[in-house]
Amino acid sequence: MRCPRRFTAFACLLLLTSLTPLAAGEKDDGFESIFDGKTLDGWDGNPKLWHIEDGAITGHTTKDNPTKGNTFLIWTGGETADFELKLQYRIIGGNSGIQYRSFRLKNGADKWRIGGYQGDFEAGDTYSGILYGEQFRGILAKRGDKTVVSRTGGKVKVTIVGSVGDTKEIQAKIKKEDWNDYHITARGFHFVHRINGVLTIDCTDNDEKERRASGVLALQLHAGPPMKVQFRNIRIKPAKKSAQLDVKKKT
Repeated sequence: MRCPRRFTAFACLLLLTSLTPLAAGEKDDGFESIFDGKTLDGWDGNPKLWHIEDGAITGHTTKDNPTKGNTFLIWTGGETADFELKLQYRIIGGNSGIQYRSFRLKNGADKWRIGGYQGDFEAGDTYSGILYGEQFRGILAKRGDKTVVSRTGGKVKVTIVGSVGDTKEIQAKIKKEDWNDYHITARGFHFVHRINGVLTIDCTDNDEKERRASGVLALQLHAGPPMKVQFRNIRIKPAKKSAQLDVKKKT
């Protein structure tokens, strides 16, 4: 298929993949579904840990069926570059996240190990909404912070340059053991996360040595105590690099 010039390379990639049409009554806002609600078609992960339950992608560990390290369900439909992603998640116990512009780790026996940018979330009260670098420089923006990532003297430096909200107030908007909306926007090296319409972080990555312009999309199942995480209504669209990103605080 030949893509029109007006589409970015990532937009063309999406056009070449098998994407699920919008459901009846769903707003046609440029987003395309990448989960059919019934199967793991288009996704690759450990079949002992991932399945479909109640129309949602479900990752589940138990005492008898743990994961030895963090493991991931990887979208096989292409790579993410400049994009917007919207999905719903629910978590019972533990910690999870959404990997984007990420990369497969070559060390270890688990072929589903991933590193890169992560929209974090958890069953606890501290990390949901942060920008974490999985095997990739650590925390890049704590919840409520506007940050700039740079490199000084060979070391990564995260500088807080502003605030997007109070972390406790943001946490109060997040539902426990229930469905929440996660919205990630990546344009250039500017990243914005929102949960339930509330801005959680704003980060600009100026670390030219390690920042990533593209990479894989994946969902995390965390090592540790037994946990369960679910994802549904996973939708993505390419973002125009020239577009202005509204980072005003939403309540």
